[in-house]
Amino acid sequence: MSDKPLILWFRRDLRLGDQPMLAAAVASGRPLLPVFILDPETEALGAAPKWRLGLAIAAFARSLEGLGARLILRRGPALDVLQALVAETGAGGVWWSRLYDPASVARDTGVKAALKGEGLEARSFAGHLLHEPWEIETGQGGFYRVFTPYWKAARGLEVSAPEAAPRAVRGVEGWPVSDRLEEWRLGAAMNRGGAVVARYQAVGEVAARSRLHAFLDGPVQRYSEMRDFPGVAGTSRLSENLTYGEIGIREVWHAGLRARDEGKAGAESFLRELAWREFSYHLMHHTPHITSGNWKPEWDAFPWRGESAAVERWRQGMTGEPFVDAGLREMYVTGTMHNRVRMIVGSYLTKHLLTHWKLGLDWFADCLTDWDPAANAMGWQWVAGSGPDAAPYFRVFNPAGQAEKFDADARYRRRFIAELSKNPGPEALAYFDAVPRSWGLRPDQAYPKPVVDLAEGRAAALAAYGARNA
Repeated sequence: MSDKPLILWFRRDLRLGDQPMLAAAVASGRPLLPVFILDPETEALGAAPKWRLGLAIAAFARSLEGLGARLILRRGPALDVLQALVAETGAGGVWWSRLYDPASVARDTGVKAALKGEGLEARSFAGHLLHEPWEIETGQGGFYRVFTPYWKAARGLEVSAPEAAPRAVRGVEGWPVSDRLEEWRLGAAMNRGGAVVARYQAVGEVAARSRLHAFLDGPVQRYSEMRDFPGVAGTSRLSENLTYGEIGIREVWHAGLRARDEGKAGAESFLRELAWREFSYHLMHHTPHITSGNWKPEWDAFPWRGESAAVERWRQGMTGEPFVDAGLREMYVTGTMHNRVRMIVGSYLTKHLLTHWKLGLDWFADCLTDWDPAANAMGWQWVAGSGPDAAPYFRVFNPAGQAEKFDADARYRRRFIAELSKNPGPEALAYFDAVPRSWGLRPDQAYPKPVVDLAEGRAAALAAYGARNA
């Protein structure tokens, strides 16, 4: 077998354990050159995910150093960078873990064809999902369009055990020159918000695993009943780590299975939520237009509204609806938003304000540190009604009713909205430190009146959606 070096192109798989590509590379015995490329596709990330990616890269680089290796950083089109590294090191091949969004698929397909055309080994590996999106099929050989039958098909499938992290990595002789991470300025667009959001990140593989264990040692027991209450710590918060591959999905799945076997009541519900993530990738693979256009093309003629003063108030967390505003402010302060609240925030924009879901999708893509291309698209189209497994058009979440049901003591709303308290807490005040100065917002200002009357907004939504479905 060849002893030529292998270039390991890392992307959203920044971990050592449960890492099929790395395990196979170490087992080959060949010299390994780990690399991360800041290519145009990565440059296109929104402010918060790009900033958070920088933290993940730094943590992963430290992990590799502990094994005697280095993470080489290069900037430029992926193929150009990889060809240059092959020329510098005499590498015989490039390996990577697969991604599934349209931009990554187009890039990777081109890279693989070009490298193979030059006689190089170009190999992609699974690792970001439990099952490849094309592996689960209906009885007729097609793809699933509804989650429940997908879950029935997927829940009993075997998931291989995760590989252990390697104890050492054989590096190349004479490491190539690397860019300096700080020179990439991945957090530049966050401005002053980065210092606020940084307090809430659990960065790297060790932190991700600790987060998983903490969840399974406690909250998972009542996950089914408490996961919808944003005022309590009832969820795993692993979305941040899964999106950068700081923990492997197989590790999380098997841990969930063990919790279920131990009789922890909420474990089955937790496994089902992991399958929702899989389902979103299943759909993105088979219908890639879900990320940019209406999944159901018959919605293309729906009279969505575009930019408006109301949309800007929504972005600012100043709609005058506390449950909606609390969710948006949570996102600016912590980098994430509780899943129940995401649905309420999304419903308010698309139904009470009759605004195109794409504006919401793009805003989340700029502000969420746990942004995921498939989950974000699936979530927005589901709540808008234009997507798969969509809520019926007549389902319009009432923010006030949802608050009464899921935040009865107003703990969550007071946590993030300073104007609702005589003595606001640090997180409510931190919102004003995180948002752009150009918004001109202050904690001593009066809380705004509602953008739209809830009953009137619901009636308008039902009329518009009813006409569409007539």
